[in-house]
Amino acid sequence: MYLEIVSPEATLFSGEVTSVTVPGINGEFQMLSNHTPIVSLLEKGTVKFQGASFVIADAYKSKFSKTGNGSTSLEIASGTVEMKDNKVIVLAD
Repeated sequence: MYLEIVSPEATLFSGEVTSVTVPGINGEFQMLSNHTPIVSLLEKGTVKFQGASFVIADAYKSKFSKTGNGSTSLEIASGTVEMKDNKVIVLAD
């Protein structure tokens, strides 16, 4: 599935991933390929994603970190997420 993480300043990440975990307002949840369409508000927390191979632009690498299980993570203050047709868009503050 395709993931885009967009902030007010720029598109921080776009690429193919295998899973995305987000901090929903009712708790953390994960999306995999072919997940049912969803729109949700996000609260302060961590967006985590995994993929076989992707590249984060040098200008934004400092915003991301690696977790112990091989995921890449990004801390957000709030935002929204939309999943539809195997495309996940995270609008993050």
